[in-house]
Amino acid sequence: MRIMKNRKIIALLVLCLSAIVSKVDAQTKNPKHLQFSVEIDPATFAFKGYSLHLRMQPVGNDHLLLGVGTYAMDMPDVMVNLNEMNKEEGWEVRLNQGYSFFTEHHFSEVNRKWFIGGQAGIQQFKIKNDQVTGNSTFTNALLMGYFGYTLRPFSLPLYIKPWAGVGYTHQLSGSSRLEQEHYDVAPMTMFATLHVGYSF
Repeated sequence: MRIMKNRKIIALLVLCLSAIVSKVDAQTKNPKHLQFSVEIDPATFAFKGYSLHLRMQPVGNDHLLLGVGTYAMDMPDVMVNLNEMNKEEGWEVRLNQGYSFFTEHHFSEVNRKWFIGGQAGIQQFKIKNDQVTGNSTFTNALLMGYFGYTLRPFSLPLYIKPWAGVGYTHQLSGSSRLEQEHYDVAPMTMFATLHVGYSF
């Protein structure tokens, strides 16, 4: 069931990217070579999740990268404990599903050296607490600015992309409470990771 759901999500992301491609293609006088990249975040797999990110470089633009992504993972304790209200309170948190749009400006050229970016998305979380039974889910909107550096250590179009960002979240639906326990959803969030990508 989950595999079918993930396939539908991936198909939807591909359709979204295709729509972006069509729009850019129609507005470009010389639509010959759109550049695409596929990225994953290895940390999501290490924390019992997954990720898939599709990126597109518009024709004739050496600096702009647009994309969509989906991801999920168990949040490590260090991330949960960043919020003092939740620190050592027995919370288990899973980012059940995230969907985001990304835009990046690469100062040298796409997928090389320094870049800045923005992310806008929807993220569903599932929470448990070792002091009570059951679980609860809630959905947040996320806006994040980030920066990073792209390394290309091989002759292949394979790259490594560490980045870090600060964002704003707002709870849209669901509940962050379990009986008498309350999981604090701070308006500000921080995140750091790296992506591994391949351009074609």
